[in-house]
Amino acid sequence: MSRSSFRLLLLLLGFLLVSSYAASDSVYDTFVQCLSNHSAPSHQASSIVYAQTNSSFTNVLRSYIRNERFNTSSTPKPLIIVTPSDESQVQAAIICSRDIGILLKIRSGGHDYDGLSSVSDVPFFILDMFNLRSINVNITDETAWVQAGATLGELYYRIWEKSRVHGFPAGVCPTLGVGGHLSGGGYGNMLRKYGLSIDHIVDAQIINVNGSILDRKSMGEDLFWAIRGGGGASFGVILSYKVKLVRVPEIVTVFRVEKTLAQNATDLVYQWQHITDKIDNDLFMRLLLQPITVKSDNGSSKTVRVTFISLFLGDATRLISVMNKDFPELGLKKEDCKEMSWIESVLYWANFDNRTSVNVLLNRTLESVKFFKAKSDYMQKPMSKDGLEGLWKKMIELGKPGMVFNSYGGRMSEIPASETPFPHRAGNIFKIQYSVNWHEEGTEADKKYVNLIRELHSYMTPLVSKSPRGSYLNYRDIDIGISHNGKDSYQEGKVYGVKYFMNNFDRLVKVKTAVDPQNFFSSICITFASSISIKSAFKSISSVF
Repeated sequence: MSRSSFRLLLLLLGFLLVSSYAASDSVYDTFVQCLSNHSAPSHQASSIVYAQTNSSFTNVLRSYIRNERFNTSSTPKPLIIVTPSDESQVQAAIICSRDIGILLKIRSGGHDYDGLSSVSDVPFFILDMFNLRSINVNITDETAWVQAGATLGELYYRIWEKSRVHGFPAGVCPTLGVGGHLSGGGYGNMLRKYGLSIDHIVDAQIINVNGSILDRKSMGEDLFWAIRGGGGASFGVILSYKVKLVRVPEIVTVFRVEKTLAQNATDLVYQWQHITDKIDNDLFMRLLLQPITVKSDNGSSKTVRVTFISLFLGDATRLISVMNKDFPELGLKKEDCKEMSWIESVLYWANFDNRTSVNVLLNRTLESVKFFKAKSDYMQKPMSKDGLEGLWKKMIELGKPGMVFNSYGGRMSEIPASETPFPHRAGNIFKIQYSVNWHEEGTEADKKYVNLIRELHSYMTPLVSKSPRGSYLNYRDIDIGISHNGKDSYQEGKVYGVKYFMNNFDRLVKVKTAVDPQNFFSSICITFASSISIKSAFKSISSVF
């Protein structure tokens, strides 16, 4: 390129950059004025709106991105981030983004696996709910109102403040945002005893496309059904949920036992599959499967390590009795077990050491954020020993991706599939989560590791649920709708909906049609009420994680 051409290119890029900022400033001014007109007059609208030119913009954007894949310099950025501190500002943000015609993405915690609350390839705003995080626990009627921007850690802490014998069945990561976790299902280590988080929602507040605040009575049972597992951001902006607390014993027990292939891990996993959904409902066992390198005097070798980690809602003596009866092969001993309070088990499962103060649950930041990719599956038939041996071989070959097996059965099998939009109930032995994380930056590293997990997921195809192959909504996975060579593989968009919701999908579409016929709250799953094609819908994904 000649020097004159290079100068011309620089001038053109500079012009485009200035034009972009000018356009952004124009949108910002329009939005702030609209926000001032529609929210309570006592609020200074500009104090909660961040344009790209604002010195705090980058910090606000990155504070709740939990996957470094979507926190790079090349990641598309929102024109504006809105951080409402009261309901009227949420109402105004919906009305203004709708009237201006800009896509609105909703974020409550940032734990969206594929970055869907922070990224889009069309101009967009982010409505970040982190300031709306009040929690009101009422032990008398065993309920709590919790706003969408609160974290699970904050909810657990506030319950613990009021009672040592109450808890709530939800995720094990304290920094998960309540809004997305609950609206997509919400599972944790009490699901065999109490089911999912959505099975304990008794009321909710949502703001619809017209800016109206609705509770369960005013929204009607169809919409209330939809936002308990169907993804709240498809239908409006969740303000808060009223949840029913559950009883927990004063003493619970945990254990963590590691076995390699040389320590009979294959036989143990084989047997675990046959009892994990049938064992005492007070017991939840998770299996972590990881390829590792073992060093010895003869050098190093590759193997797979299986970690059995559990929560038992009772004391160690009764746990040993249960294990000796139904899973003696593990050889669990009392010295393997740790008795503690339920809130201490929350810290244990979040990988804090036993000296950590409960106050850590109020910390909303992560110590480190990695690049990662995850997927999900459901297992309905146990794998044979030959099948497990083949899986170990594949995991060792790939070297990096790991898997998590989460026990089902118990209460999960008792609740009808149509009770909530979440359909993966009876008939599932356990759920699989595939994950891979890395620290290298750049598109080549991204492609390399994502391809590894795709290969492991593909390998499991003959072994997991079929017709359709189910997936968990809260593990958003854009691979479901896009083939690995980047081309569309949709059948009118139903690929997503059926895998996530199965026979509940059509009812969700009907609810969507009724409450948001113009598809303002664009969703990767439920756009089919409108004439918008799934390809267009994919460009305007909305999520509330």
